[in-house]
Amino acid sequence: MTSPTGAGLTIRLSPNDNVVVSRAEILEGTEVPGEGVTTANRIPTGHKVATRAIEKGAPVVKYDQVIGFATKDIAPGEHVHVQNCGMGEFDRDYAFCEGAKPTEMVPEGERATFQGYRRADGRAGTRNYIGILTSVNCSATVARYIAEAFNRTGILDEFPNVDGVCAFVHSTGCGMADSGDGYEALQRTLWGYARHPNLAGVLMVGLGCEVNQIPFLLDAYGLSTGERFQTLTIQETGGTRRTVDEAIERIKAMLPAANAAVRETLPASELTLALQCGGSDAYSGITANPALGQAADLLVRHGGTAILSETPEIYGAEHLLTRRAVSREVGEKLIERIHWWEDYTRRNGGEMNNNPSPGNKAGGLTTILEKSLGAAAKGGTTNLVGVYKYAEPVTAKGFVFMDSPGYDPCSVTGQVASGANVVCFTTGRGSVFGFKPSPSIKLATNSAMYARLSEDMDINCGGIAEGDRTIEQVGREIFEKVLEIASGTPSKSEALGFGDAEFIPWQIGAVM
Repeated sequence: MTSPTGAGLTIRLSPNDNVVVSRAEILEGTEVPGEGVTTANRIPTGHKVATRAIEKGAPVVKYDQVIGFATKDIAPGEHVHVQNCGMGEFDRDYAFCEGAKPTEMVPEGERATFQGYRRADGRAGTRNYIGILTSVNCSATVARYIAEAFNRTGILDEFPNVDGVCAFVHSTGCGMADSGDGYEALQRTLWGYARHPNLAGVLMVGLGCEVNQIPFLLDAYGLSTGERFQTLTIQETGGTRRTVDEAIERIKAMLPAANAAVRETLPASELTLALQCGGSDAYSGITANPALGQAADLLVRHGGTAILSETPEIYGAEHLLTRRAVSREVGEKLIERIHWWEDYTRRNGGEMNNNPSPGNKAGGLTTILEKSLGAAAKGGTTNLVGVYKYAEPVTAKGFVFMDSPGYDPCSVTGQVASGANVVCFTTGRGSVFGFKPSPSIKLATNSAMYARLSEDMDINCGGIAEGDRTIEQVGREIFEKVLEIASGTPSKSEALGFGDAEFIPWQIGAVM
């Protein structure tokens, strides 16, 4: 995507668009420079104004793509939003593989590096935590007690190379079927965290009688206990106090080896970057998302991996991704996930256009089609080389897609379980959480929000909308920031202590 153009008050994203986006609040009766129209009403910052007449039922076009359909006649200069633009279905040409082309890779001798941890299995970590996993919600409080014993008593002072002890607790693991999508997604998530390269040691704590039995997980995924991986159940150990005491001793035994880990120079090809957006506004698809897409392209060219997710938030833009698929099989796998979601929302009494959220709409996003076209920009321009289920291990190098809900903590939980060791999160309204054990880098879409939340935001992408910077310049800044954070510099969310409450495995199916 090229950087936007415009004359002062508005941004034009394509010559074929019939709307432009306001750079600032525009009062009624204002002439829009370069567009030959006068505003018929007040246009809030980031919202759309029609540049030509749009008849009822005709498509509203932004990014040179359909973002909705006029629900009434729209005159030139009118504010275009939920009052006159709505969702509508239209035929999409998937054109499988038509846009796939060889990626211009950076020569190996010139590729970027970072300072990371080389684990015994060969994979690379960007952080060095001890993790406490819970098989079921019934062991969540005990897991928190264990983590608090380390993080509030000074035990870790003797182990300065250990970033902390984290409790990853959740609300499921029982009252569920012992097979099917929900059970399998939970087990993949726990397995992905149990072997995550950002965790130097793992203790899994269960109650003992839950559906999600620890022995079943170990058998299903070939996990075995050892110095790095231990398990306990409260019922077998003898209750809360004894379990906490036993867990503390086991984690203490893990700490010397974890503390002995040292950072070394590793190639950027060892980075797996989660691409995420939340609290989006109309600038998301104009500034931060395409800039993150540029950074993802750079990482892929250096041999690394970038994971796009949030399946409901590519709905209406999936035809742009199938064009980049390396094979028809990869493209059809993506469309199969889209069809699964259409069925999933239908049988649960929802619809794909339940998204955008009220905050998204206040920020100028009108339909899921508009939001998706902006969200998909995070995926850059390189080939789509793989499509994965939620929390399924990502084995391909390059740009991939992992199926997930649009709910940000749930989506990132799956991406981390799939192997993401760094997260980049764009936001326009101002999302403020992090994702242990992987560092989260926050990208602000607009300068006003960045100024308000500067203690939470790592990079301001607002200069793109203001015409001061290009997408390419900000994309390079993001890429360099990824390398810096991966090498140990704390992100803003890490410095604030975020990341202990955002572990949200996707709960699919009936609660029984």
